[in-house]
Amino acid sequence: MSVERNLPIVRDRRQAALQGDAEQIKRQHDAGKLTARERVACLFDEASFVELDTLIADAGVITGYGLIDGHPVYAYAQDYTVKAGALGAAQARKILKVLSLAEKTGAPIVALCDSHGARLDEGMNAVNAYASIMAKSADLSGVVPQITVVLGPCGGGAAMCAAMADIVIIGKNGQLFVNGPQLVSAVTGKNITMEEMAGAAASVKSGAAHIAADSDEDAIAKARKIVALLPGNNLEDAPFAFEAEDDINRELSDLNAIDTLADAKDAIVRIADNADVIELGDTYAPEVVTALVRIGGSAAGIVATQGANNDGRLTVEGCRKAARFVRFLDSFSIPVVTLVDTKGAAANTAAQGELARANAALMGAYADATSPRVAVVTGSAIGTAATALASRAASDVIYAWPGAVISPVSAPVAVQLMYEKELHEAADPAAKRDELEKAYQDDVADGVNAALQGNVDDVIEPAATRQMIAAALEMLAGKRESKPARKHGNLPL
Repeated sequence: MSVERNLPIVRDRRQAALQGDAEQIKRQHDAGKLTARERVACLFDEASFVELDTLIADAGVITGYGLIDGHPVYAYAQDYTVKAGALGAAQARKILKVLSLAEKTGAPIVALCDSHGARLDEGMNAVNAYASIMAKSADLSGVVPQITVVLGPCGGGAAMCAAMADIVIIGKNGQLFVNGPQLVSAVTGKNITMEEMAGAAASVKSGAAHIAADSDEDAIAKARKIVALLPGNNLEDAPFAFEAEDDINRELSDLNAIDTLADAKDAIVRIADNADVIELGDTYAPEVVTALVRIGGSAAGIVATQGANNDGRLTVEGCRKAARFVRFLDSFSIPVVTLVDTKGAAANTAAQGELARANAALMGAYADATSPRVAVVTGSAIGTAATALASRAASDVIYAWPGAVISPVSAPVAVQLMYEKELHEAADPAAKRDELEKAYQDDVADGVNAALQGNVDDVIEPAATRQMIAAALEMLAGKRESKPARKHGNLPL
């Protein structure tokens, strides 16, 4: 009898929680933002979302699970209409529940962030709430994919939570920061706005976010697309795309000479199935391009150096960008395809020690990866960059385009180091240098010579690049590699 008497009360409370505060919802819409419930509806397949802890509405977060393209996914969406989405102990408990369920069931987690920070009236309880979420996120790292979508303010501890995700998407109204613009302006003596410091464009350029979106709907659509491309966890294979498979033998007919590759992004589009590419961090370290694609229906990640951008030379940021992407791919057994056109490490920096550490981290990421690794030298592969990106220790299969240059140093440097005496004694030093450089490039650094030595598997026509990559990935699909038993590695981060 008591249960029956309570049913109307429960229904009323649940209905009130679902409806939310009309005035606050209007403010959210006036700001050009969706409500938390509208965002959840956009994220999941129609009528598939199941909410958890509905009656704990004053926690300022909506949690639950549903389907994305038919695959189970957990999510939490901070509700800005409830105390500006501020995080406290109750919100943390709801979030931790879905994180734990994602871990137990092996399903991805998507966080939709929109919060003005911690509930200050809870004191250290709020600090511990952030810490507990970050600790659980660390446990999930490499176990299930974690996607964060920043759709409003995301500062301080919330920014740290966001940064622990595998991929961060930021919407037009997103703000990703540790300290607010007032503090930064006071310290720097410059008047800095929130948009300049923490808006979508600034966040991608700094590397804090990977993708910028034009709206809430666009950001969530991008999250759906990425989740559908990834496996549910580290023990599953990524979903195969049967419905729109591109011809695996399609030739890149207009790539018929090595000097046609003016833009690595263009090559990636041509290689990918249906020219469908999800680029990550396009304005951060632009000398390195990182992208998610499908090749022959299977998910793959592409790392490419931009030879047209300062000869593709690797910077500290470029090494870190590529290294983290490779580790993400390897966490979920997604193949790594590397397009190499670089003349080595950047030489115009005073932080050579930091650059050495970053190059070592990049090499460590490739060497540690057990997922299939295919490299194509499309131009130059020189020095430490060649070691990390196109060496036998970093790749299972290596191809080169005709005219590729593969060497410890460039031809001019090699000639200067090896033939100083001959150059000094030559009647025409300039002509002698040209002769020696051509001889070095033809006899030592040429891709054909690298193939003769077994350092390259084959020299291929650019038009056959997609076919050869697809064939290599198919051959490597059953790759099994065991590493020495250990707790974890210690990369030079």
